[in-house]
Amino acid sequence: MKSVKVFAPATVANVTCGFDVLGFAVHEPGDEVIMQLTDAKGLCIKDIKGDDGVLPRDVDKNTVTVAIKAYLDHLQVDVGVDIYLEKKMPLGSGLGSSAASAVAGVYGINELLDRPLEVSELLPFAMQGELLACGEPHADNVAPALLGGFVLIRSYNPLDVVKIHTPKNLFATIVHPQIEIATKDARSILKRNLLLKDAIRQWGNIGGLITGLFTEDYQLISRSMEDVIVEPVRSMLIPGFDQVKASALAAGALGCGISGSGPSIFSLSSSVETAHQVAEAMEACFRELDILSDVFVSPVNQQGPLVIS
Repeated sequence: MKSVKVFAPATVANVTCGFDVLGFAVHEPGDEVIMQLTDAKGLCIKDIKGDDGVLPRDVDKNTVTVAIKAYLDHLQVDVGVDIYLEKKMPLGSGLGSSAASAVAGVYGINELLDRPLEVSELLPFAMQGELLACGEPHADNVAPALLGGFVLIRSYNPLDVVKIHTPKNLFATIVHPQIEIATKDARSILKRNLLLKDAIRQWGNIGGLITGLFTEDYQLISRSMEDVIVEPVRSMLIPGFDQVKASALAAGALGCGISGSGPSIFSLSSSVETAHQVAEAMEACFRELDILSDVFVSPVNQQGPLVIS
């Protein structure tokens, strides 16, 4: 194989109560990467579309090439690769933009080299892209983008990732207000110390959410979608968050919260019809605030990356 085109999906990280340990993939939006083997040695970013010229073309400063380089260094392989990146999601959206690029890159290079590694073995290299993007190699975006579905990061040291059963009638609504929040900024405002009572409440919600997913108990999922630690702080960065969340719940959503570091807000619903009703309510709420938004409705993406051609 001399060339490959790969799509990698957007993701919702944290999922309310699961800061840095829970995430799931959706069908859209996402990023596309075209990679071509060349006779010349080394990586070369030939073009980037959809970023308005913001992303670096330097291979040591772009998440897609940093992830690929970590993969090639691990295999001790020296090849030439031309890379074309098309961003199909907004930057700084809280939808795992950097993760999607990194995942598309490592998945694509593994395909080009005839799959010397299993898909699950690609995760540490994709995490290097996250280290570059936000200063920490967290996996709650890259793991679901790579593996598909709902994912729990049980441990970071050693890395232990677990896929979680997803009810077939679970649908996500994502609304991205057209404002930008840098992940590093959103992490910098978080509290470094927690009250024990808040930690206990959060642990109970994480256990309830995972149990609800496995048992397909939608009411338990709904009761467990509560974040008493991160959301109260980060929500202050998103204009109209409380009103938008209230509108989603009033329209029938099981729960609603911040996607990753924001500003995107996600909801989960137990039917596609409800998910679309929730989308209309959330979008209308932002419109009343004179904030334009992009809206996506999707089942949970169980596949992860996809070879397009």
